[in-house]
Amino acid sequence: MLQIDHERIYQEIERRKPRAVALSAPDALIPKTEEIAARIMERYGINAFVMGDACYGTCDTSDGEIVKLEADLAFNIGHTISFEKLGKQTILIDAFDDVKFDRVLENSIPILKQYKQIGLTTFSQHLHELAKAKEFYERHGFGVVVGKGKGQLMDGQIFGCEFYPVYYVKDDVDAFLLLGQSNFHAIGVALSSNKPTYMLDPYASEVIDVQQLANERLKKSILAVYKARDAERFGLIVGLRDGQSMLHQTLSLKKKLEDHGKKVELIALRDITSERLAQLRRVDAFIQTACPRISVDGYTFDRPVLSVPQAEALIRVLEGKDPGEFLVRANWL
Repeated sequence: MLQIDHERIYQEIERRKPRAVALSAPDALIPKTEEIAARIMERYGINAFVMGDACYGTCDTSDGEIVKLEADLAFNIGHTISFEKLGKQTILIDAFDDVKFDRVLENSIPILKQYKQIGLTTFSQHLHELAKAKEFYERHGFGVVVGKGKGQLMDGQIFGCEFYPVYYVKDDVDAFLLLGQSNFHAIGVALSSNKPTYMLDPYASEVIDVQQLANERLKKSILAVYKARDAERFGLIVGLRDGQSMLHQTLSLKKKLEDHGKKVELIALRDITSERLAQLRRVDAFIQTACPRISVDGYTFDRPVLSVPQAEALIRVLEGKDPGEFLVRANWL
């Protein structure tokens, strides 16, 4: 069960004495966030707003929104990173999952016997389990590597678009294990490392090889690049969320496309959805610099929608080169 650090929220409210607060969280934590907001209003007599829009982790501070809500403080729940604050007014609140990995670790041993060196990684909710898993595998004779963190990431931690602790140790391991039930994260590990990757699901106690899923995503990503090659007019999308606004990168891609004779429209969006893009009928293909997973994870669009790595591969194709292993990289930003 997911456990939220309620006390940290209360401590910050008591210390800062805000007029009102806002709370954002991943979809799975919204019901708990509603409960916390109700407690805050009852306990402190201030307004507590649940941010109902989709929350994209540390890409999403609420600094801009809280001004409109006449609030002084925002809490981003469930996205543990190496520092505690985002922007000027957004505080990060830990949420960890207390599910045990004992059974799935035992179940993994027969499957992993073909490997000598394994890499361990996980996401925010299971970081506290990494040390125990490392000790378990070492007792069973495996060499175990936990990659060093970088930037926002702690040791062994990955995001959906940042894979530093995986990428920089990929040549030292035979396979990666992701602690947690998340195809989203496991596919990212497999694609960014180009190594066999297994997801250790503690709820079903299953060890899942994600290679087939990763291969399917890679094929779709490559196909989108080649479909975009024939486009005459591109829509370049700048994300409007605080952590997704990559204007310089967008304008750099604009110049490169124009150098290859392509026409370009500039578009700004907060949420990149098929419904919003459907209105833009003059565009043959899109490139978005907001969130790479929008382009990689099988979202349904009626035209190619490329991420930054795909866009860079497209430029190589337009130059008559091979697209290369464009997703095998430390981050997809």
